[in-house]
Amino acid sequence: MLNFSEYGTATDAPALLIVHGLFGSGRNWGVIAKRLSDTRRVITVDMRNHGDSPRADTQTYPDMAADLAELIRHLGAPMDVCGHSMGGKASMVLTLQHPELVRRLIVADIAPVAYDHNQQGFIDAMRSVDLTTLTRRSDAQEQLAAAGVEPALQSFFTQSLDVTNKAWKLNLDVLEAEMLNIVGWPENVTDPFNGPTLFLSGAASHYVQPEYRPLIKSLFPNAHFAKIPNAGHWLHAENPRAFEASLRAFLDHS
Repeated sequence: MLNFSEYGTATDAPALLIVHGLFGSGRNWGVIAKRLSDTRRVITVDMRNHGDSPRADTQTYPDMAADLAELIRHLGAPMDVCGHSMGGKASMVLTLQHPELVRRLIVADIAPVAYDHNQQGFIDAMRSVDLTTLTRRSDAQEQLAAAGVEPALQSFFTQSLDVTNKAWKLNLDVLEAEMLNIVGWPENVTDPFNGPTLFLSGAASHYVQPEYRPLIKSLFPNAHFAKIPNAGHWLHAENPRAFEASLRAFLDHS
């Protein structure tokens, strides 16, 4: 089963499951989870091949969705689910394949489409870090900077660094091998989810284009769309208060 952390206590509101993106972990969402836990139980999760969750040979969305379904059944269904980027795609597949497990869905800055970019450059940058020399995270950040990684992502990536054991808490070999699946979208997921869904995007991001809306509406007929100002793809980190307010407004709507 996936590794997870819990914040807050159970209330009359459904629990909220937060699903991180590629190269992330539940730890990245700790501050937001703690703030949202004032009204409901919040669970953050490490996806397969990330953080402290089990290592696996695949990183397909049906497999990731099955991991999430197992966790929700273990903790108590239905839940509200918020997924960002890769986690947003996994959350969409979860919801489409197991609608009985999800009450409301928030998809953060991703669409149910295949993208033509890959993240190989970031994998190469992380592999370039000489782990044997590390004594603190800042050592790795300096090496990532030398590899051309921008400061915000240096901090983000090194949250998945185990300095004591001098190892990445990411299965870079499988993530590299499965990159086409990660940037892609499974073709055989077509049954719509009729529950409330929010596609929340960064105003400066290009991940959710207007031309994707007909496809989104075919899969999520009750989808609504909103943008977070002064934010790009990492909207939850770039404008966390606006992101939090948007989640509260959507989740608390009767």
